[in-house]
Amino acid sequence: MSTRTLNLGILAHVDAGKTSLTERLLHAAGVIDEIGRVDDGNTQTDSLALERQRGITIKSAVVSFAIDDVTVNLIDTPGHPDFIAEVERVLSVLDGAVLVVSAVEGVQAQTRVLMRTLRRLRIPTLVFVNKIDRVGARHDGLLRDLAEKLTPAILPMGSVHRLGTRDAGFTPYEGTDPAFSPTGPLAERLAEHDDAFLAAYVDDPARLTYDRLRRELAVQTGRAVTHPVFFGSAMSGAGVATLTRAIRELLPATAGDERGPVSGSVFKVERGAAGEKIAYVRMFSGELRVRDRLPIGDDAEGKVTAISVFDDGSSVRRASVGAGRIGKLWGLGDIRIGDVLGDPSAATAVRHHFSPPTLETVVVPGDGADKGALHAALTQLAEQDPLINLRQDEIRQEISVSLYGEVQKEVIQATLTDEYGVDVTFRETTTICIERVAGTGNAAEVMGKEPNPFLATVGLRVEPAPPGSGVEFRLEVELGSMPYAFMKAIEDTVRATLREGLYGWSVPDCVVVLTRTGYAPRQSHAHGTFDKSMSSTGGDFRLLTPLVLMAALKDAGTIVCEPMHHFRLEVPADTFGTVLPALARRRAVPHTPSVHGTSYVVEGEIPAAQVHALEQQLPTLTSGEGVLEASFAHHQPVQDTPPTRSRTDHDPLHRKEYLLSVVRRVSAGAQ
Repeated sequence: MSTRTLNLGILAHVDAGKTSLTERLLHAAGVIDEIGRVDDGNTQTDSLALERQRGITIKSAVVSFAIDDVTVNLIDTPGHPDFIAEVERVLSVLDGAVLVVSAVEGVQAQTRVLMRTLRRLRIPTLVFVNKIDRVGARHDGLLRDLAEKLTPAILPMGSVHRLGTRDAGFTPYEGTDPAFSPTGPLAERLAEHDDAFLAAYVDDPARLTYDRLRRELAVQTGRAVTHPVFFGSAMSGAGVATLTRAIRELLPATAGDERGPVSGSVFKVERGAAGEKIAYVRMFSGELRVRDRLPIGDDAEGKVTAISVFDDGSSVRRASVGAGRIGKLWGLGDIRIGDVLGDPSAATAVRHHFSPPTLETVVVPGDGADKGALHAALTQLAEQDPLINLRQDEIRQEISVSLYGEVQKEVIQATLTDEYGVDVTFRETTTICIERVAGTGNAAEVMGKEPNPFLATVGLRVEPAPPGSGVEFRLEVELGSMPYAFMKAIEDTVRATLREGLYGWSVPDCVVVLTRTGYAPRQSHAHGTFDKSMSSTGGDFRLLTPLVLMAALKDAGTIVCEPMHHFRLEVPADTFGTVLPALARRRAVPHTPSVHGTSYVVEGEIPAAQVHALEQQLPTLTSGEGVLEASFAHHQPVQDTPPTRSRTDHDPLHRKEYLLSVVRRVSAGAQ
């Protein structure tokens, strides 16, 4: 039985061949008898009908196999940038990764994004250059690209023969190869990262035996300071045996502490055939058993009713799942992606490593569509992908979803039709802006004074805060000046209200200070019945707080800011003069270009709303040779008329009056 576990991610730009590599690894391990093909729709990890139809990975999938004494939980992730949120959730549970690069297409936009993130998180990573049997495959030039565009800390681990032919193969370096000599390039690179090794390299190279070099290579790979590079073909199997050996020897598997406190992190949630929630959890410590009750997040608890673990290509029911393993859990109805199970100190929560979605669209139900069924379906999709970020407009009865791109929109539409039987269309995709507080604003509503219809007094001050700092709620009143439940109602309502500011966009960063409070103490009739008409309730504060907060925001003023992306554009030199005017039309601000051989490389900033249009235009402008990379950089103020999410209820001149009318209707209905 395997005693160590390695949770391994396979990551790549779309079409680099990571799902094909997964199939080859499973076949080599004896888990499957026949290798599936993405184009044929019969692979192990792309199990969704939509994935098989489109030939792309949409959801991360887990499959297990053994390499000697190591159990590998292999996680296949999407390569298309529209599904980067799936990759983000997987990163928090990985022990190591294989980054797949095509020998033909080379380093692509998503490849660079993924490698930057893997290095920032210090996840041990091997690079596998796939498709060496394809016409146009490169070796020396590609190694230079890897060093220039990904990281100089790459280490070639063998040589390629018959490159670009069906008989292409990969021969790993052995102890007799010059690369593994005490004064070879491998020893030189390893000496850059370890002082003791450097001393041996300088003073006594004879001590640097092949075994010593392999041990040091494993140590530095495990520290994510070096990245061994292997070449091969997932289709023919060339080089895959060498990669398998490297996964076993160079990436850090762990035995885990099953005697420690129970601690795990949920990175995926799906629904079973009966609609039940199934949570994928990476266990960092302890052992979780069926019927265990455990805390979930900050304020919930759940009871595990069933457990499956991954073993030899399938998930198998077990009585428990221990440290280091990945399990599927049933029975946790309130579970969400990112929840920490048990002791939070040992687990790694799902964190945001990539930029949030910057696009949004309104979901329009088709003729005769059941709006209740649509809302339920979208809610389940949001459970599986929280960054969809459903937003309900109660007045217009519209639902908006956040997006990374147009392909994601098409997938959502197909999923709603195929899996939930709900036909929808979408309105035009728009950019998600935010609002930043411009100055300091004050407002108050006093109990008993018009136009305040509530038994509550609330005073608030709003101040700007640095980008990324979040919403901070402070007290300028005594904590005991009124019941804590009322204080909590105000704070919770402040945070909820700031999801839509004066122009309808969220206000993510500000300081809100509670400056004034007042309430009517609990009153009862002579026979002891509670008299709501004479006593403050939490509802009074929840209904009044949005009015005061929006008035304070209006006093402070807000600035609508649009998302800006940093872009890197590489184009043939003879097309640069044509591309520059196109950048100007898209409101891009390019920096000084640089010359790389026969290409020009220019970096700069461009509004997120213009990136998709530039991507569509680029092939025509550059005869298909242009390469564009873009990633979120920051928000900047909109130069023209600030866009609103709607023209009436979010008009800053009428926002307070609008809210007051809604509150009065709600209050009248409650009475």
